[in-house]
Amino acid sequence: MSEVTQTRLWLAQRISAMVLAVAVAIHLTGIIIAIQGGLSAAEIIGRVGGSFTLAAFYGVFVLACAVHAPIGLRTVLAEMTDLKPVSVNGIAGAFAAVILLMGMQAVLGFYGLGGG
Repeated sequence: MSEVTQTRLWLAQRISAMVLAVAVAIHLTGIIIAIQGGLSAAEIIGRVGGSFTLAAFYGVFVLACAVHAPIGLRTVLAEMTDLKPVSVNGIAGAFAAVILLMGMQAVLGFYGLGGG
């Protein structure tokens, strides 16, 4: 793999890490507020299901995960196994696709539960 490609992957992982740090903090804060407020799952869905803003937020969260985790997996596979680079890249790409598809399905499913 070229140095330019390696540099781009490194940068993508670092940028996605920054996005994830903010997203996780916001997500956990929301969970803590909901729990301390005594909200049930039905009440939470009623308040946030159907929210375009939250769907967009979690969509970005999923995209950041789909970038960040596969790059890390790719690095581990390349350094710790005897797999050929094409196999390592294929596994990482498949992992990215699974994260993206399942994550977006969850986001859209939750959005669809809203009343608005």
